[in-house]
Amino acid sequence: MENTEVVIAGAGPTGLMLAAELRLAGVDVVLLDALPARTGESRAGGIHARTMEILDQRGLLDRLLPQGRILDAGHFGGLPLDFGDFATRHPYTLAILQSLIENELDTHATASGAPTHWYTPVTGLRQDVDGVEIDLGGADPRRIRAAYLVGCDGGRSTVRKLAGIGFPGTEATVTGMIADVELAEPPARQFFAQRAAVGDFSVVQLQPGWFRLVLQRHDIVFERGAELTFDAFRAHFRELAGTDFGMHSPRWVTHYSDAARQADRYRAGRVFLAGDAAHIHYPAGGQGQNLGIQDAVNLGWKLGMIVRGNASEDLLDTYEAERHPIAARVLRNTRAQTALMRPGAHMDALRDTFGELIDLDQVRHRLGLMITALDIRYDTACDHPLAGRRVPDAELVTADGGTRVHRLLRTGRPILLVFNGIPGLSGWDGRIDVVHAQCRDRGWSIPGVGEIPTPGAILLRPDGYAAWAGDGPRRDGLAEALTAWVGRSEGDGPDDLVDQPERRVALGAGRHDLLVEPSVADR
Repeated sequence: MENTEVVIAGAGPTGLMLAAELRLAGVDVVLLDALPARTGESRAGGIHARTMEILDQRGLLDRLLPQGRILDAGHFGGLPLDFGDFATRHPYTLAILQSLIENELDTHATASGAPTHWYTPVTGLRQDVDGVEIDLGGADPRRIRAAYLVGCDGGRSTVRKLAGIGFPGTEATVTGMIADVELAEPPARQFFAQRAAVGDFSVVQLQPGWFRLVLQRHDIVFERGAELTFDAFRAHFRELAGTDFGMHSPRWVTHYSDAARQADRYRAGRVFLAGDAAHIHYPAGGQGQNLGIQDAVNLGWKLGMIVRGNASEDLLDTYEAERHPIAARVLRNTRAQTALMRPGAHMDALRDTFGELIDLDQVRHRLGLMITALDIRYDTACDHPLAGRRVPDAELVTADGGTRVHRLLRTGRPILLVFNGIPGLSGWDGRIDVVHAQCRDRGWSIPGVGEIPTPGAILLRPDGYAAWAGDGPRRDGLAEALTAWVGRSEGDGPDDLVDQPERRVALGAGRHDLLVEPSVADR
């Protein structure tokens, strides 16, 4: 029987990103997909700021930016949301086909040692205290044993069903349709959207000569698995828009619904779920692909530490504690957006009122930071305003010259970033990187917080979030944070912080309870 450390079922963006993260941590990975080959289809059509930041943290964004189109805004229920003043290097939406992202992530995962094994569906699994035995079908039926199995195999996840994980939620009330086509008479604007009597429609150019047409009908609910032809799509679009813009040469036509479901747990023993296997929702605001990629990066570094023996198994419970509330928030806001997009005079009045509220910066920021995931905060024992939040991509100067935070994170290792000469580490040798630097900025703008002074030191998780931060020369709570996220000190006492030169090392972590910053509706 073949043996490996982690098996990933599903080679979409979530599975590919997770495979690359695990290989970065030195974990043996087998990446499987039930399909015979990559389809080139693109259900998702863009990524938001936080996902761009995460891709930049791994050196992947520069190859994707030229392949997409920058849109200055996003939307909430079809009402424009200006991202232009958000505190990020990427205050915009990148309109880019999912297939292009998959191609880049596939190249990255394959180069790291995790090629996709196509036509290899998971057909069964059995767990014991030491691992998972997985039955594989397809052209070469066999069994494989792994320490862990992660289901990234979509909304109809076989892994989720075999693991006995529930998937509660709400049924479909709306039908959406997508066609990627050429247009003989395209609209003048690069993004065009309009409401109609029974729904709404939009047109966006994703590549030169190619357009994505999307429509929503609130008077029709297709049966799951129903066929949608190009001629039928064109007829539906013409009925809503009064024109078909001369659409022709379709690449892809599909339909979807507003059914919204979330796994009742993300872990069953040694089996995990990520991406659409863990949550499905209406694609309002373009959040789904972003959510899956961020799931993968959150789980990847933790699973890597466990497999390498650097941390307690309890660390893996923090994956669900962190990511489940975020997906629940996405389901909540997409349901709200679906309601806001319903047709009728009463809803038109509500949209007019809501549109006036969005013009207020406080409302626009609250909704926009939620859609872009820039406002996420994981709970930590540290009360510094940066703790638990993503660390901005600040310009730095080290002994090796100029750099920035995201470049430091490209090793996928945790970092103690020191600006104020705080003592080095003795009890955590071999577990973290220590980087002494000067920051060119005296203050940082943190989404959802505002302006803060540049911290004296930060304990950076591999996913770019601050596990701990401190001001001035004080290091209160640093030893506790290291113990919580890196594991217990190997020294004689609980606080082994001593004056030492810079060192470069690897990380483990212990369990920590986490939460997400509540939305306005929760307060």
